[in-house]
Amino acid sequence: MRGSWTLVPLALAQFICSFAGSNMNVMLNDMSRDLGTTVAGIQLSITLFLLTMAALMVPFGKLTDVLGRKVCFLLGLGVYGVGAVLSALSPGLGLLILGNSILEGAGTALLIPPVYILVTLYWKDVQGRARAFGLVSAAGGVGAATGPLIGGWICSAISWRAAFLFQALIIVVIIVFALALKDPLAADLSRPYDVLGAVLSGGGLVVFVAGILAIDRVPLLAVVLLIAGAGIVALFFVWIRRLERRGREPLLSTALFRNRVSNLGLATQNFQWLLLMGISFLVSSHLQVVRQYSAIETGVIFTAATVGILASSLAAGRLVRLVAQRTLILVGFVVTGIGTLLLLLVGAIPGAWPFAPGLLVIGLGVGVMLTPSVNVVQSAFPEAQQGEISGLSRSVSNLGSSFGTAIVATVLGFGAGERAGGYVLAMLVLVVVALGGAVVSGFLPHKRPDAVPAAT
Repeated sequence: MRGSWTLVPLALAQFICSFAGSNMNVMLNDMSRDLGTTVAGIQLSITLFLLTMAALMVPFGKLTDVLGRKVCFLLGLGVYGVGAVLSALSPGLGLLILGNSILEGAGTALLIPPVYILVTLYWKDVQGRARAFGLVSAAGGVGAATGPLIGGWICSAISWRAAFLFQALIIVVIIVFALALKDPLAADLSRPYDVLGAVLSGGGLVVFVAGILAIDRVPLLAVVLLIAGAGIVALFFVWIRRLERRGREPLLSTALFRNRVSNLGLATQNFQWLLLMGISFLVSSHLQVVRQYSAIETGVIFTAATVGILASSLAAGRLVRLVAQRTLILVGFVVTGIGTLLLLLVGAIPGAWPFAPGLLVIGLGVGVMLTPSVNVVQSAFPEAQQGEISGLSRSVSNLGSSFGTAIVATVLGFGAGERAGGYVLAMLVLVVVALGGAVVSGFLPHKRPDAVPAAT
């Protein structure tokens, strides 16, 4: 299937998952009051949602080879939909974490790898694939950017619970379209699955991010968790290397990490989503908690980022045919860094509208580099490894989202005594990340657009 409707369920799936990662940012006060918890409790649910995605993306990406891409896609949609309904009905923080953080996070980890695998399998030529990735990436970027706007409007007009019902409704629409999808590769139920590798990879990421979250509260515990998380991830690599030496199939092939271009592309993806989700989390929290703006008032400001991401993401599909992918990624980080500096400068200026120019520039920067980063990574491997690299790619991206919210929450915790000071310090960290992304992207090979290989 490669007709005009092929991309509809794939792009909508990426949209709603990215939307879920940011729409709660503008509902912090409303949700905390209604559920009898604190703003920090809602922020924890957001971070756990992103962390669940990151921890399960690699194991579930590999599962597509066993169950098939379409089956995993539909299964993920079902799990996500159940989680959205539970979140809408939750009487307290506990059920919200189960529905939103666990079930929606797990559902996302199941359905997102098939999106990128199917795009790679459906479109063989680099230009067609670039356009397809451009639309999917645009949908993801717009979902993340419109999450605050749409979520804020629904929260103010109806209730924050209706925002989760909106997600469930979109899931139903996606399922209707997805039923017509064809899986280009047959499922292989006899294929071995590395259960221990899945536990080690997911567990290591969870423990490591938990260490970041604990830094401002229990520094000693944080150090222990960070070391333990890094140790578990190291043990994971020892384990998969051992399986390979024995001629058995691991969760991830170590060959994936020997491709220099892919490694650099993965790093840029991590930084991109760290910046996008970190900025969304920081600005939303600052406007609501410090300046006491409502959900809809906060959401409206993010329209600027939405416009920027939509415009540059859609243009990226055409630009990739004219401009080297390294150039697009590098320019994207530079522009995003400029936008982050603008947000840093307006931190002490009264009102919300001064944030709009910075958000617009950030949207333009992030949007222009999402597509080439994904294309660089996916196109570096053949069809047989698309399940593995897609899961790894999405895991790295969502880990960046988790890092963004966790780092911002931690820095804000340090600056709690001086609320404006916490904002400035967190934004400075994000400026450094943007600079780091520019440096990393500078090491990507400078190939002409027509020299970029497609996966075969």
